[in-house]
Amino acid sequence: MAREKLKRRARGRRSPLAAGILIGVGLLMTGGIYAGASAAVAAATDEATPITASVDEGEKLFQANCATCHGMDLEGSSAGPALHGVGALAVEFQVSTGRMPMQMQGPQAAEKPVQFTDEQTQALAAYVESIAPGPAYPAETVLDGRGDVSHGAELFRINCAMCHNVAAAGGALTEGKFAPDIMDTSALNIYAAMVTGPQNMPVFSNMNLTEDDKRDIISALLYQQEMASPGGFTLGSLGPVSEGLFIWIFGIGGLIAVAVWITAKSN
Repeated sequence: MAREKLKRRARGRRSPLAAGILIGVGLLMTGGIYAGASAAVAAATDEATPITASVDEGEKLFQANCATCHGMDLEGSSAGPALHGVGALAVEFQVSTGRMPMQMQGPQAAEKPVQFTDEQTQALAAYVESIAPGPAYPAETVLDGRGDVSHGAELFRINCAMCHNVAAAGGALTEGKFAPDIMDTSALNIYAAMVTGPQNMPVFSNMNLTEDDKRDIISALLYQQEMASPGGFTLGSLGPVSEGLFIWIFGIGGLIAVAVWITAKSN
């Protein structure tokens, strides 16, 4: 009987490695669960933190650089308009082109070297958007430059060329104002100008120009920016003004010089 009991105990005894294997499996399962939970928390933090941090940073930048003219609560002042309803796109346009902050009061804000980084510009835009929502950023397809270039050029001639010139080289307006050259303007800022109407420019809502129309105009302008002039010197693309001045100075001037030379030669 004793021998049979010993055999049964021997048969039921576990291998010395069994305990180590069980501990290892337990550690792996615990570590996997912990890693998964940590990743989920980190992902949630990564999604939420930049928005909060961006708005907070934008508020500090606004108070330090913009509130003097636009007011602490975006209510405006005698030195600058209220920003209620302008949204992020207006801030993106004005700040990323260096128009804001203005160095001095004038008929309109001109482009100058940009004073903020892209991250700071986005933070300012996020802060203004959080208080004064406005036009939203467009879908990427609107800015891809793959629209109907011919249709976009026609829409530009009808709606924009009277101020910006048919070659998008800009032009003078009244009272010291001007339509800027947009041959170096980014697709995003072209769109932002159309939907926010900066300074003297009208707002083109979807009732005036649909998103597809805006895409076509942007595509036409991007094509024109990259297209080389087949005629040689563009003379600023100002049309009869620069061309007439060139002919007057060099053409008539050359004829006068030749006449003087012939007269001197005959004498």
